[in-house]
Amino acid sequence: MRSGVRIGVDVGRVRIGVARSDLHGMLATPVETLPRGVGDVAAIVALAKELDALEVVVGLPLSLSGASTASTDDARAFAVQLATAGLSVRLVDERLSTVSAQHALRANGRTTKNSRKVVDQVAAVIILQHALDAERSRGNAPGTAVDPLEGPDDATGR
Repeated sequence: MRSGVRIGVDVGRVRIGVARSDLHGMLATPVETLPRGVGDVAAIVALAKELDALEVVVGLPLSLSGASTASTDDARAFAVQLATAGLSVRLVDERLSTVSAQHALRANGRTTKNSRKVVDQVAAVIILQHALDAERSRGNAPGTAVDPLEGPDDATGR
């Protein structure tokens, strides 16, 4: 297992959930929810620099069949922007992470209305924790590296 803080990102059309890991890559915790739009990439770059992050893990929302969707293309484009800004970025399959986040929040007594601001953070935690667990069990970095010049080499994240 590589040592270093990782940042998890759940890219949505309106909001971006952000999570981080501890230095040893054992546990993901929520950080914040950012509004999507001007300054969103800069905010993640600043956080990555502040935490001296090893890499940023961006969730890739594939359809249940594994096909790309408009959201998949959006997440890829966002990941390329982060990589172009100088960050090490990996794409990981995030199918059902938001659904899992909503279930977890409901199980803890949160309604959809009062959990809108945190559901993206919880989804980012789920994405990052999955990536950390995968790396720990397999011994290699999760997902697929994003090349800032060419985009992701295999956007399935497998």
